[in-house]
Amino acid sequence: MSQSASSSVVSSQSDHGAQDGASLDGLVAFVKRACPTCTLIEPQMQEVARAVPGFRAVSQDDPRFPQGVEVIDDRELDRSWLNQIEATPTLIRFEGGREVERVIGWDRAAWRRLTGIASLGEDLPLMRPG
Repeated sequence: MSQSASSSVVSSQSDHGAQDGASLDGLVAFVKRACPTCTLIEPQMQEVARAVPGFRAVSQDDPRFPQGVEVIDDRELDRSWLNQIEATPTLIRFEGGREVERVIGWDRAAWRRLTGIASLGEDLPLMRPG
């Protein structure tokens, strides 16, 4: 997956993930262990997993990463391809099997808004690219 120059927030009612159906409803983070930003925010993903019912991570390279989070193994990159993931981490909210919002990279304000956790990532930089 290519890396983006900066983290960004994309909010739209798009067709991304439409092929994946309702199996990805809720909040989903696309990650990989080899991504420095993903490993940096592993504790935040664990916090989200404790606070947000149904939160899952789709891991591109290690089905054991992140620890303490329900992980979907995507080493074949099928789900990443269907959802047009170009950089990790990418946090997506799905409703009714359709993507409604996406954040690329770590953006503290956007992750807080999507997760509803006001103190998420307090000790992290405001933004960090994927």
